[in-house]
Amino acid sequence: MEAFAGFAEHTDHEVGRYVHALEELDALDDTVFLYILGDNGASGEGGVHGCFNEIAGLNGVHDSTEHILSKLDEIGGPTAYNHYPAAWAHAMDAPYQWTKQVASHWGGTRVGMVAHWPNGIGDAGQVRDQWQHVIDVFPTILELAGLPNPRTVNGVTQQRVDGTSFADNLRGADAPERVVTQYFEMFGNRGIYHDGWSACTKHVTPWDLTYIPPLTDDTWELYAPDDWSQAHDLAAEMPEKLAELQQLFLVEAERNHVLPLDDRRSERFNPAVAGRPDLLGGRTSVRLFPGMTRLATSAVPNIKNKSHQITASITVPDTATGVILAQGSRFSGWSLHVVDGRRAYTYNYLGAEIYDVVATTALTPGQHVVRFDFAIDDGPEFGKGGTATLTVDDATVGEARIAKTVPFHYMGSTDVGCDIGSGVVLSGYATPRGAFTGDIEWVEMAIDDGSGSHTTPAKVALDIEVSMQ
Repeated sequence: MEAFAGFAEHTDHEVGRYVHALEELDALDDTVFLYILGDNGASGEGGVHGCFNEIAGLNGVHDSTEHILSKLDEIGGPTAYNHYPAAWAHAMDAPYQWTKQVASHWGGTRVGMVAHWPNGIGDAGQVRDQWQHVIDVFPTILELAGLPNPRTVNGVTQQRVDGTSFADNLRGADAPERVVTQYFEMFGNRGIYHDGWSACTKHVTPWDLTYIPPLTDDTWELYAPDDWSQAHDLAAEMPEKLAELQQLFLVEAERNHVLPLDDRRSERFNPAVAGRPDLLGGRTSVRLFPGMTRLATSAVPNIKNKSHQITASITVPDTATGVILAQGSRFSGWSLHVVDGRRAYTYNYLGAEIYDVVATTALTPGQHVVRFDFAIDDGPEFGKGGTATLTVDDATVGEARIAKTVPFHYMGSTDVGCDIGSGVVLSGYATPRGAFTGDIEWVEMAIDDGSGSHTTPAKVALDIEVSMQ
């Protein structure tokens, strides 16, 4: 929480710089500031103990208090992807129930907003209590700027805009509340707001990825318009009103493509597991070239839970060092690189375990085709290990076992010829950001079609253990 407070102060300082710049331009009084105080409610994704590496938690691997205490001085620094414990999220979301991801209750969705517009708001310092939703921001800005809602952009027909402008609320406290109905849903946590009433059901817990109850077991709650903190459940007293709002949720969910409900979580990071199309449109290989950096993981083949190959055509000077291709960051990922003239592959399992495959011989000067192969173990499990092999010009130069792999989600981009993020290799590279000192003609990523296939059940219970060292 000290790190959180420090970041909040940093944000305040940087926004202040922007405010001062507008003052110098004599534009502040005509500028509309809408300062939303959070990304939904405070997040409980740090788990019961908090975490040193949030990416581990998003992959179903939770941290221990002992490990976090051993890293206490690093929290808030470049080696940490820290997150406060869930109890702190509950405290910050008080008096509302629950936390971010729990879209059913106000603790998971409701935050304050500061509006600043001296030439448009005549009663500065007052409070507005009309109910609004974040989808209302877009039409509000359009109205204040005197712009129409765009029907097409660059020839592309735009989807409907459901939000309603709250410009009148900014101008006067007596403006009527325009929002009547709004649905909420995330991972099966769902709710509905209508004319001040709210009905909701909490389905899953953000920090528990192993227990997903049947949707039919969920218990709905009902709260009246005067119960702004959702403190007094009226479901048992007013079953007809609850049934009315439950039916309204289904209507809104159907209209907004929420159905069928999908309560999977970590699995949804992975299109192949989630069962949705990806950016590559089913292609199993891509060829990349120098200068391609900061590529999103969705822009290259998804190698997680699959056998795959990385092949590159490179030219080595007298000696070479640096990265050929890297994906991820110090918190999870992998790097195909050259160390002291020898080919190497480093797999970073959630910043906790590092697997190195190093060639037994150095690369000779000249042009080479280098390749890394990963043959995944048999079985339907996620995050399986496998055998890693390095070859140079079709000759095997190194082999090792990688005991476990990241099942669902890396943190970071894909980079050709460098590793420009926080660095997959924790010990660092010999060149700045791992810049390759030779020449790269091309690099190809390919997955074995059909390898690592899964029978994707409706729910997947993760059974992943890690010794966080």
